[in-house]
Amino acid sequence: MPFQEPFSGLFPVAPTPFTETGDLDLEGMKRVLDCMIDQGVDGICVLANYSEQFLLTDEERRTLTRLSLEHVAGRVPVMVTCSHFSTRIAAARGKEAAELGAALLMLMPPYHGTGLKADETGMVEHFQAVAEAAGIPIMVQDAPLSGVALGVPFLARLAREVPLVRYFKIEVAQSAAKLRALIAAGGEAIVGPFDGEEAITMMADLDAGATGTMSSALLPDLLRPVFDRHRAGDRAGAAEAYARVLPLVNYENRQCGLRAAKTVMMEGGVIRSDHVRHPLEQIHPATKAGLLELARPLEPLALSWGK
Repeated sequence: MPFQEPFSGLFPVAPTPFTETGDLDLEGMKRVLDCMIDQGVDGICVLANYSEQFLLTDEERRTLTRLSLEHVAGRVPVMVTCSHFSTRIAAARGKEAAELGAALLMLMPPYHGTGLKADETGMVEHFQAVAEAAGIPIMVQDAPLSGVALGVPFLARLAREVPLVRYFKIEVAQSAAKLRALIAAGGEAIVGPFDGEEAITMMADLDAGATGTMSSALLPDLLRPVFDRHRAGDRAGAAEAYARVLPLVNYENRQCGLRAAKTVMMEGGVIRSDHVRHPLEQIHPATKAGLLELARPLEPLALSWGK
């Protein structure tokens, strides 16, 4: 049965676990998904940048997409990232994910390095092709990684011209201002304005009208009271809950990146290894110690789930 829109709330990114030799840990992936569902998430995103999607082969992507959707088995909606510079490949990825049961897709604008980017017409055509192939809602990932500047007028135009493009993950500098402007410019076409970047700007973004957040899988259970209290109109309670976890969120964002969730999940017995694929560097022992020092007093579920 299809999930009912609009999608909102906590949609964290699932890490991709590897063995110490860098092979996919498929049993570990199942445990990651189970842990995230126990964290009380509203949905799960797979194959995102924090899933090391740029280090996966096409066959590995297919394996992980199928495994994730079959294992989650409708317990929560699953968002599958299908970004690629090639419109043909992105559309094929989106179509396959939809056929396997994805509830929605996440898609970055087409880019390849700093010099290969599409113009606005090309970007609209890119998103339109993926929408037509997949037939399910699409979230635009507006992230600095792409190097593509997505202005508010263009995003509002994209939402109007491609109706399935109705969710927006804004993770650029001054995200709250951009969210506020996007909601004003796009009106009802902006069904799901989301916060990103590990929730480091979550309170400001919720104040600006964000209806969901996409953190890592490190601590969505600790972000739950922030979101729920804010949605209930208890801004002071939300701010208090946010202040409690912000040092850990900041450490993840500024010191660890995608390594943080893996490290905490390994410490908590969710996965056997926090290995990241080369050329990424493994987490430094001192950085790991600092992360766990901040995490332990907060007791995120990932730190104890497998023990």
